[in-house]
Amino acid sequence: MKYLSTRGHAARPEFCDILLGGLAPDGGLYLPETYPQVTRAELDAWRGLSYADLAFAILSKYITDIPAADLKAICDKTYTADVYRFVRPGDNAADITPVHWLEAGRFGLLELSNGPTLAFKDMAMQLLGNLFEYVLDKRGETINILGATSGDTGSAAEYAMRGKHGVTVFMLSPHGKMSPFQRAQMYSLQDANIYNIAVTGMFDDAQDIVKAVSNDAAFKAKYKIGAVNSINWARVAAQIVYYFKGYFAATKSNDEQVAFCVPSGNFGNICAGHIARQMGLPVSRLILATNENDVLDEFFQTGVYRPRKAAETQVTSSPSMDISKASNFERFVFDLVGRNPQRVAELWKSVDAGGTFDLAASGEFADSRNYAFVSGRSTHADRLATIRQVFETYGTVIDTHTADGVKVAWDCADSVPAGVPLLVLETALPVKFAETIREALGREPERPAELDGIEALPQRVEVMAPDVDAIKRFIVQHLEA
Repeated sequence: MKYLSTRGHAARPEFCDILLGGLAPDGGLYLPETYPQVTRAELDAWRGLSYADLAFAILSKYITDIPAADLKAICDKTYTADVYRFVRPGDNAADITPVHWLEAGRFGLLELSNGPTLAFKDMAMQLLGNLFEYVLDKRGETINILGATSGDTGSAAEYAMRGKHGVTVFMLSPHGKMSPFQRAQMYSLQDANIYNIAVTGMFDDAQDIVKAVSNDAAFKAKYKIGAVNSINWARVAAQIVYYFKGYFAATKSNDEQVAFCVPSGNFGNICAGHIARQMGLPVSRLILATNENDVLDEFFQTGVYRPRKAAETQVTSSPSMDISKASNFERFVFDLVGRNPQRVAELWKSVDAGGTFDLAASGEFADSRNYAFVSGRSTHADRLATIRQVFETYGTVIDTHTADGVKVAWDCADSVPAGVPLLVLETALPVKFAETIREALGREPERPAELDGIEALPQRVEVMAPDVDAIKRFIVQHLEA
């Protein structure tokens, strides 16, 4: 399998090259040259597979430069009930991503938050850590990860990479904008290969720094800079797997369809759903849910993509979605405009300069109906009301981001054909956002016993201005120390 850049760079690398590289040299994002098509026979054969075996079956279509036996071993090592152990009471840890039905067979939560950091990012990041270690060992190389997080990516990456030989992590996060639990998960790690930098700005400022450093070809090459954000194709590829697993859990035969509602900030999670559907998974609807930072909802309502400046990005009670420049959206637009890299480069030249684009005016937005997307938004008041309603009706406590998903799923239920089950992708466990849970329910969310007192642990973090050159100096100083 060869890969191409959304902006047309001539090279056609294989998986292991883009795993370590992150962004393409022209600033674009990597996608496979074609989406492999899944046959009915394959769907039939995959229905009963374990999560690890299903991951191998799907990922082997995208990863052709790792021997099959080695890739199978990596999947088996990654997807175990010991790693993904924080399931809801009564659900089966061996399923890795069980469906927690709120209404049996009709409406449920696809549990993606059972990993070590209690967030869906673990589903891909644990695999990424093992892939990095494997490829670096084979090549005798090292890599220095520069990432940005609005909450959960950072801790998932650090827990996946901590102690990995050949890997150093520099993680940027918005200073004071994450929940206390999220900060504690990241900043309390004392591993020598982990560095946390709190940027005095918003997530978009941190993400812009990562892209600027990645686009400095000389610096990137000299200091072996790689990426773990969802700009890294391996993250998206890994997330495709749980859409298939959710489909099999929600249906009895491959003649049926399913709908997914996905809380979305950076468009990575739902991009994986889009690709699963392009592969042939019978997905009736992909419902995109935003919070008050509704850039993506605005696009799917109007065809206008209007990223906000950091000063316009609101700080909300679902902070992992406080994003106004959705990095992975470029991958979807590439498909929407007929996989025309010149058109994508033209559109993102405007975006990168702080502008907007209007695909409704150009007529290109009309094709979006072919991709089954609908969207909606949620507010703080909606989150509180949804958390209360889900608890009072179903006895289940959900986190703030999942609440955004449930609220929008309810709003968009009429778009889902009768009889089609609707799954909301759970994004985190409620303990990560205890303050809002207390506000909604007047009670503390449950937390795993092994994480009691995490907020009181000593924390190690450097607070810095959102300055690209200063971040580069910090990286150099610590790599050359």
